Amino acid sequence: MTGPAIGDNHSYETVVTADMAPPHLPVVVLSTPSMVMLMEMASLRAVEEAVGPGRTTVGTHVDIAHRAAALEGQTLVVNSTVTEVDGRRIVFEVKVTSEGKTIGEGRHERFVVPDRFGD
Repeated sequence: MTGPAIGDNHSYETVVTADMAPPHLPVVVLSTPSMVMLMEMASLRAVEEAVGPGRTTVGTHVDIAHRAAALEGQTLVVNSTVTEVDGRRIVFEVKVTSEGKTIGEGRHERFVVPDRFGD
């Protein structure tokens, strides 16, 4: 196993649902925390096989911009691509789009750690 590499990526589609919305708004739209969670999931999946058995990754830094609203029922495309690998630190370019429009984009960092703490 060679480990994570620049260019490793993962992309998936999901639909905006009511549980992704901020509770204080009268309309169902994708919240920023929900968008970050989607970006983190794509990043985790982009390298989960490459980090090898007995290991996983944890998020350590998020620097994103939430650029546009995504309404309930809209399909999102979530993408994460590895742009840098420095030892256990992995940097990703993350992006969420819908209908050709950028909903959010930015940078995310994860670290490789044992998948069971205390062992």
